[in-house]
Amino acid sequence: MPAQPFGLRVAVVGGGWAGLAAGVRACEAGHRVQLFDMASQLGGRARSLPPDDAGLRLDNGQHILIGAYRRSLALMLQLGVAPEAALLRLPLRLRYPQHEGLRLPPGAAMPAFVRGVLACQRWSWRARLGLLSAATGWMLRGFRCAPELSVAQLCRGLPQQIKDELIDPLCVAALNTPAAQASASVFLRVLHDALFSGPGSSDLLLPRRPLSELLAEPAQTWLQTHGAELRLGHRVQSLVPGAKGGWLVEGAAFDRVILACSAAEAARLTAPLAPGWSAQVAALKYEPIITVYLQHPGPAWPSPMLALQEGPQAPAQFAFDLGQLCAEAAGRSAWVISGAAPWVERGLEAAAEAVRRQAQRELDWAQPPELIRVLAEKRATFACSPGLQRPPAAIAPGLWAAGDYVAGPYPATLEGAVLAGEFAAANL
Repeated sequence: MPAQPFGLRVAVVGGGWAGLAAGVRACEAGHRVQLFDMASQLGGRARSLPPDDAGLRLDNGQHILIGAYRRSLALMLQLGVAPEAALLRLPLRLRYPQHEGLRLPPGAAMPAFVRGVLACQRWSWRARLGLLSAATGWMLRGFRCAPELSVAQLCRGLPQQIKDELIDPLCVAALNTPAAQASASVFLRVLHDALFSGPGSSDLLLPRRPLSELLAEPAQTWLQTHGAELRLGHRVQSLVPGAKGGWLVEGAAFDRVILACSAAEAARLTAPLAPGWSAQVAALKYEPIITVYLQHPGPAWPSPMLALQEGPQAPAQFAFDLGQLCAEAAGRSAWVISGAAPWVERGLEAAAEAVRRQAQRELDWAQPPELIRVLAEKRATFACSPGLQRPPAAIAPGLWAAGDYVAGPYPATLEGAVLAGEFAAANL
């Protein structure tokens, strides 16, 4: 039903997952919403590209969700997307091309973790017991540690095999930051919520459909149905206080404003209004992600998602057999380089060629795979470093920020974006 006329007039600047979550919650509360986005389509850094010559839509990067993303899943369901149909749910499994890694059985979180670790015959008994001892210590300390610790420092007592085959892959997947530079306190929060917060929390949820169909496109339909006005392809240039309170966005009066745009855009718009907040946002550093899409000649893989051993000539840490997720994508795969700054410097052509060789070598293909496309999101996530002070959501009276970079429990994830959007909307 359309928004009620007595609600506040709210501007949401930015149409990524944070902005969409904020817009939906604001409409739901009876406010009148106008959403601006500088792109011609919604979704931000989690969207699909236009169809290719074969009619298939690649995503602007391979994304996954986990069972602990409860707000994201609830929002999808509200928008008419059935998560059980749109996502392939698998128990956490770090399957490497040539061997099995950690694999968690179903069941209550803590017993499942213990059983999974003890059953991992790839690791020595010393390594398995060392991991369980460390995890017990983290649990007894409430999954908290000194804010200045890095993940590498937190885990320095663990056997090298555990660090190579579990800690490093999980760290770069969750924080998009190498363990030596990643915040241990944020990593522990992610481990707590993913591995120890309830049955199914650690499950991997792999998209069966183009990413835009999971949230952006259903949200666009929902918002329009509920009376929101969408202005796509419009970069907001003017944000100033109103003469009688509220805010003027592009000269139009609003009672409240939610900045759900990128951190760089939020810093630009707030520089004359809240210079301290703007400077804190502008100081954030970023980590890129490269996704290499290949057409591969081999048969189906042992698992839809493979973990990979990173090395000087092996840049990808994870690979996805897209044909196991969607029949129309048979033979296609996505290879992900997280924390990809060194490979961005070397160039996308060099990164793609290194991944092609890595893929052929890892999966023992007789012929090299064909490169379909290589994509780089140079500001994919903020660098989640130890002691990082992230900016607060509140900027000024009636002006809020919503994005995965604002202060919160998670690193730059889809769930972090949704939580930030809902938090800003709840404070209108």
